[in-house]
Amino acid sequence: MGVTITDIRHAYARIANHTHFTPLISSRLINQLAGCDIIFKADYLQKIGAFKARGACNAIFSLDEAQLARGVITHSSGNHGAALAWAAQLRNAHCTVVMPDNAPQVKQQAVESYGAEITYCAPTLSARESTVDQLITAHERVLVHPYDDDRIIAGQGTAALETLQQLSKPIDILMTPVGGGGLLGGSAIVAKEPGCPTRIRVIGAEPIMANDAWESFNSGIRVTHSVPNTIADGLRSTLGARNFTLIRNLVDDILLTSEARIVEAMRLIWTRLKVVVEPSAAVPLAAILDHPEIFSGQRVAVILSGGNLDLDQLPW
Repeated sequence: MGVTITDIRHAYARIANHTHFTPLISSRLINQLAGCDIIFKADYLQKIGAFKARGACNAIFSLDEAQLARGVITHSSGNHGAALAWAAQLRNAHCTVVMPDNAPQVKQQAVESYGAEITYCAPTLSARESTVDQLITAHERVLVHPYDDDRIIAGQGTAALETLQQLSKPIDILMTPVGGGGLLGGSAIVAKEPGCPTRIRVIGAEPIMANDAWESFNSGIRVTHSVPNTIADGLRSTLGARNFTLIRNLVDDILLTSEARIVEAMRLIWTRLKVVVEPSAAVPLAAILDHPEIFSGQRVAVILSGGNLDLDQLPW
């Protein structure tokens, strides 16, 4: 049956004592530049500095003691790996993270800081998956997939659930970045809840240099092999099978944006909101700036997905 709004509500209750209730913020100047009213959900303030803590926490606290005793494993370019390591630490479980060898240094350090064991591999999805398979065979770890997992999707959906609870007025559009698709898919379940009195359009944003979700959405055939080349390292994942189905059924559109616009949007968020976000988090604002005709006069909620980046490797 897949993930339902009930699953997301249960996840929210399950993780509430372990995660942060993050605020909503806005900027009058950004609104003027964008031609719309944008409310940003500050999930870069979440545990481990990203929304990924929500899904990882839900997954870990859904496991029984026998599963925990085997330890958990995942593959990640950074934020999900850190989130799973953090959540596993809460339950004293061993965590292994397979990371591409080109993952940002700051994200490697974050995974290590939460006590996970890192195994490096080539920076391709096939290398990640084959390395994970080998380690599961050798050590019988429990796989917690970074995005193609119902527990992860339900946990990520709590960011949208929390956002809608906080809003003082209805919104026209809910927007998230899309990589593996867990956040966008979970958010769409919340926004399209049966019986919801207002219709919310759900839009994903993706770099044009990592556009597999856009291609999948528009063709109806999931792209399974991609060679992303984007500054938004958190969005280099290929769209998951579960999330492909959710997004095709529930999401209204996926918009593309350029590398230059991502940097511009990131800089705007830093200078106008006075907050540090990573490139992936700036992708929705970049897409809004690239497609003003879609957002003109609209009230838009954007989930700022994370704030983990290497301050010695800034894009300006």
